Amino acid sequence: MYKTIIRPLLFRLDPEKAHHLTFSLLKNFGSLASFFLGKPIEDPRLEREVFGLKFKNPVGLAAGLDKDAVAYQQFSDLGFGFVEIGTITPKAQPGNEKKRLFRLIEDSGIINRMGFNNSGVDVAVERLKKNKGVLIGGNIGKNKITPNEEAVNDYKICFEKLFDYVDYFVVNVSSPNTPNLRALQDKEPLTKLLGELQKLNREKPKPKPILLKIAPDLTDEQLLDIIDIVKETQIAGVIATNTTLSRENLKSENQKESGGLSGKPLTKRSTEVIRFLSEKSGKAFPIIGVGGIHTAEDAMEKLNAGASLVQLYTGFIYEGPELIRKINKKILETA
Repeated sequence: MYKTIIRPLLFRLDPEKAHHLTFSLLKNFGSLASFFLGKPIEDPRLEREVFGLKFKNPVGLAAGLDKDAVAYQQFSDLGFGFVEIGTITPKAQPGNEKKRLFRLIEDSGIINRMGFNNSGVDVAVERLKKNKGVLIGGNIGKNKITPNEEAVNDYKICFEKLFDYVDYFVVNVSSPNTPNLRALQDKEPLTKLLGELQKLNREKPKPKPILLKIAPDLTDEQLLDIIDIVKETQIAGVIATNTTLSRENLKSENQKESGGLSGKPLTKRSTEVIRFLSEKSGKAFPIIGVGGIHTAEDAMEKLNAGASLVQLYTGFIYEGPELIRKINKKILETA
């Protein structure tokens, strides 16, 4: 039903308008979703324990879709095993100027240059106080106006305010849409940032997992640095990968739009990064695989490459909730 009726209607709209309409429908009619879209698969064999947390299934919603923690319960009801909100910044910010979201239909991709548009951490906290059992990841970043030299303070603010309301944290220094943000991926500033957050974390009675989300555009040398940084700071794991700046082999007419590219064009590279990190580290830490998962086979490739969990974003937009069921079904078939 999604691909034959719902998606064609949504794809007639501007992507950002379609996004807001989808959220409105989820909030108002989410309870009917399973009737129209099918009941999620529930099976104890799908449960996973990763970095000390128990996931009801290994398929999660990636950050970027539910930025402000508006519909995490509804996404959970659709079958996601966990939901990652954000990216959240200390202060509300509008993000970049519109138009900033583009479908690449011929490539099954999306280019976005949203720029961490969100309502700020305090608004997210108020919504998360109503959570009734959804496993939540908190993806945190810095405000656009905050210089990189002071970025650690923004991450600390979000960490402290979200701590009681999320199950794990994700440090986002890999978005291409905030000026100079990716410079924080360099070894020295990244080690300092993660070290500061871990210091705060260890002061808590029950520390929470901190993960790092990395770009797919890193070189092998930079990926080896990531492995060293994870070991030195003892963070819980890595999310691989964010969107790419690459534009290789695209067919869509709006391929030259600036921003981060997600979807099928990213499938191969994100899996390569997962495999590299897993093999070179000796499987020393968990990896959440994200990037170009449009089929159950795509998800299995990432799990087989070394990912413990997977996340959907663009694939979910193109394929709908049925993709969650297909992945979980495939996992059960191979269990």
